[in-house]
Amino acid sequence: MASHAAWSEHAVLWHVYPLGFCGAPIRPERPEPAPVHRLRRLTAWLDHAVALGASALLLGPVHASATHGYDTLDHLRLDPRLGTEEDFDALVAACHQRGLRVVLDAVLSHVGREHPALVRALREGPGSPDAALFDIDWDAPGGPAPRVFEGHGSLARLDHSGQAAREHAVRVLTHWLDRGVDGWRLDAAYSVPTDFWADVVAAVRRTHPDAWLLGEVIHGDYAGFVRASGVDTVTQYELWKAVWSSLRDRNLYELDWTLRRHCALLEEFVPQTFVGNHDVTRIASLAGRDGALVALAVLMTVGGVPSVYAGDEHGFTGVKEERLGGDDAVRPAFPDTPGELAPWGMDVLRAHQDLIGLRRRHPWLTTARTEAVELSNTRFVYRTVAADGGASLRVELDVADTPRAVVRAADGAQLWPLPTAPTAGG
Repeated sequence: MASHAAWSEHAVLWHVYPLGFCGAPIRPERPEPAPVHRLRRLTAWLDHAVALGASALLLGPVHASATHGYDTLDHLRLDPRLGTEEDFDALVAACHQRGLRVVLDAVLSHVGREHPALVRALREGPGSPDAALFDIDWDAPGGPAPRVFEGHGSLARLDHSGQAAREHAVRVLTHWLDRGVDGWRLDAAYSVPTDFWADVVAAVRRTHPDAWLLGEVIHGDYAGFVRASGVDTVTQYELWKAVWSSLRDRNLYELDWTLRRHCALLEEFVPQTFVGNHDVTRIASLAGRDGALVALAVLMTVGGVPSVYAGDEHGFTGVKEERLGGDDAVRPAFPDTPGELAPWGMDVLRAHQDLIGLRRRHPWLTTARTEAVELSNTRFVYRTVAADGGASLRVELDVADTPRAVVRAADGAQLWPLPTAPTAGG
């Protein structure tokens, strides 16, 4: 199934969590008295994204929220911790001037407990104008209470069985598409019925037929979700897990098994692939520096729409923990400009540029299939082949000692590492 957005067919995304990246206070004791123009800091990094080889900017939540961005308070307003509407418009314009598409994060599964409409609904009762939007237990012990998202008391569910939530979702997605964004990541899409998404997607496509829609799906039937919901693609968490755990456990059979499943998915849609994002431990912490470069080599030589999480291209480390503030280590503030980063990450940056450049020189990789040539616990050689069978690359992974990766042309010529590039394990 082809994507509705032609630009996504050869896209490489640079993924940024704006609140952390721009140094906004995540759990402020009190609201700042006026908007702070922190989003402008991101504009200074757009040339870095272009030099990396990215063609799109995938942004975490930018809408007004209480703390981390996923407890939304107003879907139609920029978070004042990031700045003003003018700051947002300027960022989109600056991206488009550089040929970068912009994809936003839509949190439509739930809202923050302090959302004004929810507060009004709880106060005014089930017959109030706002009540239909939310999933509220009106007979809860102690009084009416919203049903919460995955046990998080600060996150209140929308009522996805009703028309109000559908109309709200369409209004939100269309509003920002009208403002110039090119697509959406649908947060926690797995937690919302696919018939809800099917209605919303159909309505959005009536006015924005070329919008790219990415659903966050962690487990389950990825292809079935795409078929039933109408989205273009979903997050390929199976491959993410197989990459790092096969490297860490020295069990490359896991990677081969998952790549075979990945090829089956490619028969139906092009998955969104990654080895790092704002919700998981950094790949360099999971697999080490050398393992992270091997993971990158896999990411850039298999089918998919790959994303690079900001900081991974400089070898950032960070461990996610299951506690309040447990995401902070993987969502750090960045300096005002790329030139202020420590120099020790430059060789990792060059590896990213080289491998992304290799991918962009071989655009058929977006829909390529893989086939095993040689396989053991610690050595895996695969061919990645164009969907039409007309081109191929050979990828050699070895984790017997220090993790290593080599990418070769079909004739055996070494394409990566280049003689001046960092070698995974070298």
